[in-house]
Amino acid sequence: MVFLIIDALRFDFISPDPPLPSSPYYHNVLSLPAELTKAQPDRSIIYYAFPDPPTTTLQRIKGITTGSLPTFVDMGSNFGGSSILEDSLIRQLYEAGKQIAFMGDDTWMSVFPTSFAPNMTFPYDSFNVEDLHSVDEGVIRHLLPLLHHVGHRLGPDHPTMQAKLQQMDNVLRETVELLDDDTLLVLLGDHGMDRKGDHGGDGELETSAGLWLYSKTRPLVDPQADIPAHLLTNRTYPGASTAHRSVQQIDLVPSLSLLLGLPIPFNNLGTVIPELFWTGKQATSFEHALRTNAAQVKRYLDAYRLSPAGSELDSAWKDIQSAWQGAMEGQVPALTMNMFTRYALEACRMLWAQFNITLIGLGLTTLLSSSLATFAVYDSLGRIVQWEPWLDRIASMTLRWSGIGTVSGLVVAFPLRPYVKDVAIFDYVAFGAAIASSFAVIKQALPARRLEIGSISSIPLPLVLHTLSFMSNSYTFWEDHVIPYLLLTSIAPFVLTGFTAPTPRLRTRILFFSSLFAVCVRLIAISTVCREEQQPYCHVTFFSGSTITTPPGLILAIVVPIAFGLPSAIRQYLKISKSDQGLANILLPTIFPSVLTSSSFVWILEWMESSEVLGPSCSGALRLTRTTLAWLSIGTILVVALTLWWLIPLCIKVETSEPAANERREVTIIGFANALGSPYLIFWLIFFSLVFTTTQLAGQVILALATVALLSFLEVVDSVRDVRALNLAFSSSKPSEFLAQSQETRSTLSTVGLRFSEVTPIALLALQVFFGTGHQAVISTIQWKSAFILTSSLTYPLSPLLVILNSLGPVFVFALAVPLIATWNTPPLPYPPSTAQNATLRACLGISLYFTSLLLGSAISSAWLRRHLMVWKVFAPRFMLAALCLVAVDVAVIVGYVIGFGRISVAVGRVFGSMPGANDAAKARKSQ
Repeated sequence: MVFLIIDALRFDFISPDPPLPSSPYYHNVLSLPAELTKAQPDRSIIYYAFPDPPTTTLQRIKGITTGSLPTFVDMGSNFGGSSILEDSLIRQLYEAGKQIAFMGDDTWMSVFPTSFAPNMTFPYDSFNVEDLHSVDEGVIRHLLPLLHHVGHRLGPDHPTMQAKLQQMDNVLRETVELLDDDTLLVLLGDHGMDRKGDHGGDGELETSAGLWLYSKTRPLVDPQADIPAHLLTNRTYPGASTAHRSVQQIDLVPSLSLLLGLPIPFNNLGTVIPELFWTGKQATSFEHALRTNAAQVKRYLDAYRLSPAGSELDSAWKDIQSAWQGAMEGQVPALTMNMFTRYALEACRMLWAQFNITLIGLGLTTLLSSSLATFAVYDSLGRIVQWEPWLDRIASMTLRWSGIGTVSGLVVAFPLRPYVKDVAIFDYVAFGAAIASSFAVIKQALPARRLEIGSISSIPLPLVLHTLSFMSNSYTFWEDHVIPYLLLTSIAPFVLTGFTAPTPRLRTRILFFSSLFAVCVRLIAISTVCREEQQPYCHVTFFSGSTITTPPGLILAIVVPIAFGLPSAIRQYLKISKSDQGLANILLPTIFPSVLTSSSFVWILEWMESSEVLGPSCSGALRLTRTTLAWLSIGTILVVALTLWWLIPLCIKVETSEPAANERREVTIIGFANALGSPYLIFWLIFFSLVFTTTQLAGQVILALATVALLSFLEVVDSVRDVRALNLAFSSSKPSEFLAQSQETRSTLSTVGLRFSEVTPIALLALQVFFGTGHQAVISTIQWKSAFILTSSLTYPLSPLLVILNSLGPVFVFALAVPLIATWNTPPLPYPPSTAQNATLRACLGISLYFTSLLLGSAISSAWLRRHLMVWKVFAPRFMLAALCLVAVDVAVIVGYVIGFGRISVAVGRVFGSMPGANDAAKARKSQ
């Protein structure tokens, strides 16, 4: 047997009746299967095969060798697969003493490390989507062709795809010529691909794989076979006019096993393909094969039933037993046994989505209690004057109650183990510690809080709507379109404040920067990639088209000027408070423009290489140039910019004037009013530049727009606080004293405090940038090519880290910006800046609370709708995204508060902490 796998060989690539309109790039290009099936229908069969999701490579290898079902949990091992321990077709061949030659994707070596003949094994790097030729040419040299990665990198609608399929068609023709008369040729795709060439989920195109069986001389199908129609299923490919014979991809496992005279793998759930065993009008051979197949499935289910996880079959076991009894006693064995194997497959598909209600309940309780605890601390920090000692007591109490919860979990675990199945002792301990500590914090923080009904403006309405809306699959489909609406709604109260501002200058500032913020938000919303469920109402703008992964022409024209000009725009915002001094005057004119522009050229060169703008001969030079530029960009940021920031973070300038007779020397500190915010902005820009480097060209434009939106919002918040402070002054009994104090400190943060409504737009902006940079809550939008900006091949752990930075970087970097809400235009005196530190901590807790609430909402929806038709397509992926986003946010706020604000506080202390009477001597220059 010659077993050929073409990565992502979609059914329409080999179909004799492709959908209309047909594509010249991939329809009727690999035409040999259709030609031979038409000329020799008894020796050539084309099937429309359904691969079970998730359609990642490792999971499909498991499926087509073991006949078992993959899970979404297994998907995470696609970066580094482990060996398959289950019984498999490969193991049966090995134990039968057969020599197995292997050429191609080295993922097979990780799952079958000792099964292939050493002198006939030729593995090649499997994950490098940048390399379009090495695997194919290496395999061709060893006579067995495999196709890899063209669709991943460029999408199917590309001339390179046409050339690759033509190459595979030529190699297939040579292979057919070299086949022995008694050799079976099997050609299949491990999965399909979507319109952009991606896969991993359960989209209709991703689960549409091609399968071709060919025998050179021996017939595969008896032309006289009278197979009942109920045994032959048909399926119509999207857009096609003709239905085609379809099978489950795992049906290949029992069929090949019996054709080769091997035992069927023990955990197989596939069913033998009728055409391969049916002869004439008699079903004897087929019934014998099917009886062997059904008995193997029953043995497997019986063994699984007796295993520790056997309770998963409880709800379906009675029906499985009835189906088996009917198969044994039925008058038409071919019908009843086929019904049994198919029912067993469907039952396992439904039940092996493992839902442990006890663990789900504990998980939801932990999320709810942690959300309430976070809110309790956030709320208390806004009311308690001596907050630092209180926070120390809370931390000590949390550790104490974690220990109590751990012990309680152990005490409860042993008596409950006989009654509560599938809950380990570690689960009792972990959940006990988490829940106990959370409720201890809630109890400590909330008694001093009286239940009050505040104004409608204090209710975080966007958060409430956002959290509740996960119960709707339609909202989840269109979340990327709803986020801009929520984001613009969240700044409406600021705009209303602007209309009622007491001074024309504040009114102009609020309305101008709010308008600029709104314009940036609407421009970001233009960038989209489309989920399958959004078709045909969504138009892809992040790429040149829905089936092409190259950047749009407009983006290619504007990305370099935007990258180069962004630091200048940032500097203009700093000039408002005259804080474009010190380190800002070093990095913004030179380092950041160079890094951002180089990062854009990295992706422009990637586009030139993949599109072969300069021809294939320049591919090596382009790749070397772009990887060098990427290393220079990241190295400059991490070595030069980060080192300078750590050594001299402040963005201030000290000027002294010669005193006149009998006068004291005057010291002017330029940038004093924003001495906390400006160095944190530089700190933020360092991480922003890292994310910028890993982001594709359209995403870089989106990141630039989002930066302008962020800075505009900071100016809006600062001006709104000024309005609130003035309103408080005018309403006080002694407004002159109030205003005098305000003039002295030049900070309104201590007067009006930080509000949750100021954090909400930052959280929503982070999510909008996630969607705007070409991502969705679906696996297929992961941008794998970002793994290769620093290397030409898969490199651990660098490549996975780059993919993570590309995917979660937008959320991380804008969560990292939330301390700016507390530090922007906040002076460093009096020292230590306790008010700013308190507000920074509350801002960090606020954005963490926002994303924790989203995780809680998505978790509740996934649990409640766990048997919903869309659970694995909609609710579960959104839940996983919410969990990953919360991790990114928590890491960001820890980095921002501990490293960013912590280092700035130390630097501020060195400059201002020992200055006697600094409040009276320093002149804060903040434009009003």
